[in-house]
Amino acid sequence: MKTLYTEIKELIIEALNLEDISTEDIETEAPLFIDGLGLDSIDALELGMAIKQKYGLTLSSDNEEMKKSFYSVKTLAEYINANR
Repeated sequence: MKTLYTEIKELIIEALNLEDISTEDIETEAPLFIDGLGLDSIDALELGMAIKQKYGLTLSSDNEEMKKSFYSVKTLAEYINANR
């Protein structure tokens, strides 16, 4: 899973053009939105599109499970691992 965590962190940095952040700066279990990394809803859309493109998963923002999956790098990795 550590490899997937790193892949997701790299994807976040690349998809959202976070030039001043490295993979080491993103905590695996820290929140991605508001607290933690501080992403917003536009970032969520861009990240969702990047995940769809890289992993072939379609994500729905209406789904409560999906909102939980986007909580942190760890929860996102668990979702990707379970659904690819």
